[in-house]
Amino acid sequence: MLLISCPNCGSRDETEFHYGGQAHVAYPENPNELSDREWAEFLFYRDNTKGSFAERWLHSTGCRQWFNMLRDTVTYEIQAVYPMGTPRPDRAAAAPESGTASTAPDSTTTGTAAPDISGTSTIPAASAAVTIAPEGASK
Repeated sequence: MLLISCPNCGSRDETEFHYGGQAHVAYPENPNELSDREWAEFLFYRDNTKGSFAERWLHSTGCRQWFNMLRDTVTYEIQAVYPMGTPRPDRAAAAPESGTASTAPDSTTTGTAAPDISGTSTIPAASAAVTIAPEGASK
């Protein structure tokens, strides 16, 4: 469950909000001149980004106001919450809204490399090569 920080009401549970799709989708300048295909692309085609993604959200059971959120679609980390009409913040400048996930390169929650666990084995070195299955287990 996400804890979303509404710009008007503060942090609230995800169940109070309604997802509104991709943010910053520009309305066509001359809608009367668009073909059916161009209208279909405007209405239905959206990015499906893996990683940082700008979204629109409505605080449907609270203040009923729309706002934008920059969220990582892989880790669900909320990187920024900002008002409608404001340009998308730079991902590097956007600080996480909440949570304690580490962004260090050796982090198992958000990084790509595993942490260094050398020298932390609880099995003595002499018996490390021998694997014993529990009673009743099969290979």
